[in-house]
Amino acid sequence: MSIIRTFILQDIAGQPFEHMAVSDSTDAARRPGILLFPNVLGAKEADFIRAEKVAALGYVVFVVDLFGQGKRATRADADPARYMNALKDDRALLRDRLNAAHALLKGLDGVDPARTAAIGFCFGGLCVLDLARSGADIAGGVSFHGVYQAPPFPNAEITAKLLICHGWDDPIAPPDATVALAQELTQAGCDWQIHAYGGTGHAFTDESVNMPDKGLAYSADADRRSFRAMADFLAELFG
Repeated sequence: MSIIRTFILQDIAGQPFEHMAVSDSTDAARRPGILLFPNVLGAKEADFIRAEKVAALGYVVFVVDLFGQGKRATRADADPARYMNALKDDRALLRDRLNAAHALLKGLDGVDPARTAAIGFCFGGLCVLDLARSGADIAGGVSFHGVYQAPPFPNAEITAKLLICHGWDDPIAPPDATVALAQELTQAGCDWQIHAYGGTGHAFTDESVNMPDKGLAYSADADRRSFRAMADFLAELFG
């Protein structure tokens, strides 16, 4: 197995977006394609490393740039959420960018366009949900410590199966928000499951985060368990 990274530029409404495809160069067969939506900071090395782990399971992983080429944030910035917030304030624009990325994924060499899914972290978890809410023909989606609020317009029919990996003590998605998501998905007739990890807050997959006083901290146990849950979920979708 030889995992390679390939940068891919996409033009959306005259703006360049810089994605990365990660795959096994020694496997010529068409494989399921997995969208990976990053957290609030946008696409970065930690996402590429995560993509390599997922690609090693037998997938083509497409790390999505939703902000635009050169638009990246760090936690040291005065406003690290500025690019994310612009999209959270315009969920129709976010929906369109999500679907544009999905369309590009389905056309990539080595991807079986009939077998696609999405995973996402923090803001990326919201992206997974909004892609499913848009009626996209993904087989399934996995949200890790995501954001759950529905968009301010009606959903399309949700056909994707959904796995929500959730830290029960997450201040960004408290119990009432989690229950509201479950109710939304139930009313939509969605095949959904929520894995809640006790004593766990937001950002539990991010080794760079250690702010337990704010409810944000890495958890090795929740990271390992949620990755295993994702792997089993994808294997069930595409096995």
